[in-house]
Amino acid sequence: MIAVIGDIHGCYYTLVELYEKIIKKYPNIKIYSVGDFIDRGNHSCDALEFIIQKKIEFTPGNHEYMFYNFFKDPSSVFARSWVFNGSEATLESYEDHEEKVFEHIEVIRKAPFYYNTPDCFISHAGVSKEYEHFLPKNFRSDLSTLHDLITNDYRSDRGVLWCRDEPLNLGKLQIIGHTKHQEIILDEDNNAVYIDTGAYVGNKLSAVIVDKEQIIDVIDVKTHLNDII
Repeated sequence: MIAVIGDIHGCYYTLVELYEKIIKKYPNIKIYSVGDFIDRGNHSCDALEFIIQKKIEFTPGNHEYMFYNFFKDPSSVFARSWVFNGSEATLESYEDHEEKVFEHIEVIRKAPFYYNTPDCFISHAGVSKEYEHFLPKNFRSDLSTLHDLITNDYRSDRGVLWCRDEPLNLGKLQIIGHTKHQEIILDEDNNAVYIDTGAYVGNKLSAVIVDKEQIIDVIDVKTHLNDII
């Protein structure tokens, strides 16, 4: 049994409250995040530091990779895109913590693009249905066949950082962030669950509790206004 938190986007105080609700109800549960914990909201540095300190496992989102490339490869498309995708709030959050910048981007660099846990498959934006054309017919019996495709294609529009395609049915429950909804959305046809519930637009931050591919609980917290105002 694990918990998976949706897109945080700098909403540190909301994250802390959600985390405390999770561990109060499910002590010692393993917690994951689908990424996009920076940008948009006011407290990106604090949110990432909290994730590190609490040992929350995460898959990086497109926002983390834009942040990373801004410092490591500033001429890249990722770096240039960050200017239009919430960079100002994130840079402001590091003004008093400049020593944390390269420490944090190193943590991001080391994070895997996905987790294939016994309970579910986790990535930021989901595995595109287009990948089915490049996989063996029996790929669902061994999801490790996805690895090279995912890691080699992460920069593309259909990659697990950016995908807006219909998700590929993996034969296993897939947990996805990135695409914002008012409520958690279950795509029954493709065995996928979308858990980004728009924390940074003032809606809420949500988490699902997953046990053996079943969503057994949903825990959410209304966005704290000091995270976004």
